[in-house]
Amino acid sequence: MPQLNFHDSINFLSKLTPYKIWNGTKVLSSYYLSRWRKKPIQWGLPISISFEPTTSCNLRCPECPSGLRQFTRPKGMLDNQFFEKTIDEIHRHLLYLIFYFQGEPYLNKNFLDMVAYAHSKGIYTATSTNAHYLTDEVARKTVESGLDRLIISIDGTTQEVYQQYRRGGRLDRVIKGAENIVKWKKELKSKTPFVFFQFLVVKPNEHQIEDVKELGRKVGVDEVRFKTAQVYDYENDPNHLIPENNKYSRYKKAEDGKTTPKNKRANHCWKLWHANVITWDGKVVPCCFDKDATHRLGDLNNDSMKDIWQNENYKDFRAKLMQSRKNIDICANCSEGLGVWK
Repeated sequence: MPQLNFHDSINFLSKLTPYKIWNGTKVLSSYYLSRWRKKPIQWGLPISISFEPTTSCNLRCPECPSGLRQFTRPKGMLDNQFFEKTIDEIHRHLLYLIFYFQGEPYLNKNFLDMVAYAHSKGIYTATSTNAHYLTDEVARKTVESGLDRLIISIDGTTQEVYQQYRRGGRLDRVIKGAENIVKWKKELKSKTPFVFFQFLVVKPNEHQIEDVKELGRKVGVDEVRFKTAQVYDYENDPNHLIPENNKYSRYKKAEDGKTTPKNKRANHCWKLWHANVITWDGKVVPCCFDKDATHRLGDLNNDSMKDIWQNENYKDFRAKLMQSRKNIDICANCSEGLGVWK
């Protein structure tokens, strides 16, 4: 679920309905009952969903399957008709929808039409972008679409530092894109989208933490937030990304000198009870850490979300997680509980 500030909170809460509250109560109570009994029980339907607009990306970030072009799963664009059909099915219980999994959402030409459709159904909408396509015209359409939250990835305050992670990117375009959004919010007298710079803290940029806060104030975004970086080969860190500042690291040094994740990987996970991810071609996977969709729990081309949410694949996955989460590969890099720092 999204981290909120006061004005964003009011907007988020405005999306609640009696049915969504009832559904959320069932989901939350079944999660805690499952933890108490150490056995998965699932009531209600997903509160939060991530929908993948595309697998394509213009950048080549070193820890991203999309940037590295390393997917083994099919690549493509989310179809607008399939999206609307799915939203028609799930909007009654859905509170939060993020248009992101892998890829750059704005590369899908129908992206903002999909945002507008979800907005018309009373869903809180969000997306994450590298901001290279936020031209003046696209920025205006973004504000007009009703998008509630816009996360702009900005991992450096100078081109030299920025490009060390955002390979192939141009910082000046990111800043200009953010300025365009801020401009059109003012022009259209819109309180949305809530815009924040997201700074992925890695070793090459950790010295610019204070600088990006100042840049955020200068551009006029609502907030600046910091995120820990996922490193696949964290034991060797071949790209030298793990920061020195322990506060912003997803990893720690063990007594034997080995690098290990901070997350203790307890045998429970809130995400498995309230959220999931839908790939561009309709596959349902447990969460955003299953980037190559290796744990496919269902296919919305064949079954409804309601049926998938309670099918044997899901029940088996939740049971395995509660028995031994450390043995599930996608949990190794999980940031659950580590959060995002302002």
